[in-house]
This record gives sequence, structure tokens and C-alpha cells, in this order.
Amino acid sequence: MSFDVFGLMLQASLIVKLVLLILFIFSLVSWAIIVTKWRELRGASEDSEAFLEVYHEEPFNSAYDAAKDLDRSPLALVFLATCDEMARLVKQANRSSVHELDAAGMRLVGKYLTWVSGREAQDLERGLSFLATTGSSAVYIGLFGTVIGIIQAFQGIARSGNASLAVVAPGIAEALIATAVGLVAAIPATIFYNHYSAKVDAIVASMRRFDAQLRDDLDHLVQTQQTQQTPPPQAPQGSGPARG
Repeated sequence: MSFDVFGLMLQASLIVKLVLLILFIFSLVSWAIIVTKWRELRGASEDSEAFLEVYHEEPFNSAYDAAKDLDRSPLALVFLATCDEMARLVKQANRSSVHELDAAGMRLVGKYLTWVSGREAQDLERGLSFLATTGSSAVYIGLFGTVIGIIQAFQGIARSGNASLAVVAPGIAEALIATAVGLVAAIPATIFYNHYSAKVDAIVASMRRFDAQLRDDLDHLVQTQQTQQTPPPQAPQGSGPARG
């Protein structure tokens, strides 16, 4: 009887093989999420830093144009969606500029901003629940396969009437493979879940700060223009408002 890993897997019982198949699927999907999430979060962090630099130093129109090229950033996507919503409300109210939006219009913009921010936060968290599930359940699934394998090994001992190590060891080794595979699936999933959760929390916190700042900037923009009572600049079609 072979004692190499693949040989033990092939010699395992049907139930243990099914357990191993489930664990392999969990592990494969987890690694796909790990790689995809690594690229996604790295891009989100890089583009968010670049967008914030433009937003703090340039007028709204320039920030709007930059956001189109920095679409991996959830902050840029929130900004784009908010500006587009303001342009839609201006058109719907037959206004000539975003500066003419009234308090009711700004409340609608605020509600939309909250919704978009929540949507982007959910997108960042997509896939993490599967990593958490794999990390918490894969070991127990493997342990289930091990228990079944050990039970079947002892049943084989009872049938043969021989309890020597040469008879016991192969069956026990086959059973323990399930636990080993469960650990192989669970450990990376747990490590990367914790790592990515921290990165997502940091990006979401940054998005909340940007949400508050954007609200203040938009309110200040509209109030300033209304107080001055000067003819507002024409809102460029398909772009965000120009910062006063």
C-alpha cells in the first residue's frame, strides 16, 4: 500500500474522497478570491491617493476629469456618481447651473451620496465572506472526513482481526489526509481574510471622511454662489460642478 499523499487520497473511501473534493473546491475558490482581491485593493489604494491629491489641489472640473481615469478608486467613483446626479437634478429642474439647486435638491444629492458610498463599501467587501467561511469551516469539514476514515479503519481491523501497526497505520493515514487538506484550505483563507478586512476598513474609513468633506464642499459651493447672487457659470455637460 502506497503512503505518498496522492496514493493515500486515491485509496481513501468514497466519503473521504467527497470531503477532499469539497475542500479542494473551497481552496481553489479562496485562492481565486485572494489573487483578485489583492489586485483590487491595491488598485483602490493607489487610485484613491492619486484622486485625493487632485481633489485637494484642483477645481471640481479637473477632479472630475481625473476621476474618470482613476476608476479603481471608490472615492473617485463616489465623486463621479455624485456629480452626475447633480447634473441630472439640474436638468430635471430646468436649472442652468448646479449653483441654482435649492435645499431640497441638495438633500437629494446627500441621500444619493450616502447610497453610492454604501454600494462602494459593499463592493470592496465582496468575496471576504467566502474567505471567512472557508477559514472557519474547512478544518471541521476535514475533521469530519478524518472521523469517517478512522471509523472505517477500525471496522477494517475488526473484520481482519489483526490490530498490528501495519494494519492500522494505512487506514489512519488516509483519514488524517482530510484534516491536513482542511488546514491547507483554512490557513491561507484566514490569514488573507484578516489582512484584507483591515485594508477594506481603512479604505471605507477614508471614503467616509471624503463623503463628509464632499458634502461640506458642495454645500459651501452652492451657498457661496447664492449669497453672492452673481450669474452662475454654465454647468459643463457631462462633468461635475466647477468649484467656486
